[in-house]
Amino acid sequence: MILFSHPTGNANAREASRALSDADLLSEFWTSVCWNQEHFLNRVLPRSVSAELGRRAFSHIKKGSLHSHPWVEIGRLAARKFRLLGLLRHEYGRFSTDAVYRSLDSRVAKRLQDAPHIRALYAYEDGALASFRAAKQLGIKTIYELPIGYWKCYRELIAEEARLQPEWAVTLQGSSDSDEKLQRKDEELALATDIVVPSEFVCATLRKASRIEGRVTVLPYGAPPTTLTKERSTRDGKLRVLFVGGLSQRKGLSYLLQGVARLGSHVELTLIGQRVVECQPLDAALHVHRWIPSLPHAALLQEMSSHDVMVFPTLFEGCALVVLEAMSQGIPVITTPNAGASHFVSDGEDGFIVPIRDVEAITERLELLLRDRDRLLAMSRAAMHKAARHSWEQYRQRLVATVREALLQDTAVQSEASPSFHSAVCEPC
Repeated sequence: MILFSHPTGNANAREASRALSDADLLSEFWTSVCWNQEHFLNRVLPRSVSAELGRRAFSHIKKGSLHSHPWVEIGRLAARKFRLLGLLRHEYGRFSTDAVYRSLDSRVAKRLQDAPHIRALYAYEDGALASFRAAKQLGIKTIYELPIGYWKCYRELIAEEARLQPEWAVTLQGSSDSDEKLQRKDEELALATDIVVPSEFVCATLRKASRIEGRVTVLPYGAPPTTLTKERSTRDGKLRVLFVGGLSQRKGLSYLLQGVARLGSHVELTLIGQRVVECQPLDAALHVHRWIPSLPHAALLQEMSSHDVMVFPTLFEGCALVVLEAMSQGIPVITTPNAGASHFVSDGEDGFIVPIRDVEAITERLELLLRDRDRLLAMSRAAMHKAARHSWEQYRQRLVATVREALLQDTAVQSEASPSFHSAVCEPC
């Protein structure tokens, strides 16, 4: 049986844990905060608090399998609420995100000492080192999910980007990780008997890793349900363009803004996402274009469906869920190879794949859809059909098959050869 660990239970972690639970492979699910939506406090708490706690409900997990270690995460949420920024300082703050991950990781490591029924541990980047060390000592299989590209490739890319777009450099988060944290990432990878990645792009970046002994398998994420009868509306003739994601240069935001500016009043742009830091060109853009900081998931899907095309010119990703979500709502997507979406987007059929940093390519695709509404409608229909063929249910089935295969491997034997890459053709990043 498997112990599954994730501090927050985001969308892909929820689907993975659901897959293991439905297949009767999940023995224990460990997270930071686990909320019971039937608790009487839901009737008296402020709506905003109740909604936040509702995101930490795990109704798909059997109650006897649920375990929480909440105190550091509660401290983080409180510090964020009252803007106690010193407590949230990257890596070293008492209630930083790193502290939340390390706290749960340590708790799971202790749990493994008293859980002889656990055959495998499924954990995620930055939250697996202590528990993987314990698992290795106990002969427990270690399954590691890496949801985004390898850190060395990211460091190289953002260093280059900071030189190319200095006005946006302040938004390039993630370059401040300490050497100690990077070493922890590498040790997690080295301790994994199996590594699950969501795209060929992530798989390719792992060629930069110095030591991987586990088998690497590509399992792309899934799309939400879609209605295949929806038709696009041209309305006033303007092209309604959408961007969803953190408002940073890692997402290629400046290149989108340049492309939209070239088309002037023929395009209306909506930006949905949190501003990570103050940035002069970003702040100027937020005064010009429609900006929505955040939306509940159902409202986000509804907002997506009111647009014509989504542009997601990201520079570095894992497998961008927003691409699949947009396609499920009949929105073709203009994105890059680094979005990890090549498994879903067929260039020119249900979206476009353009090179990173290519303003000309973005502008040309937007102009095409602006003047050829029949093409836009055809791509909209194709996007919905493509998303329907890549559902979360299919992802869960593939994950269960991968985990069962991993469990059949001899946990006592570790290969000293190069890693084995499955289900993808991986090229150097």
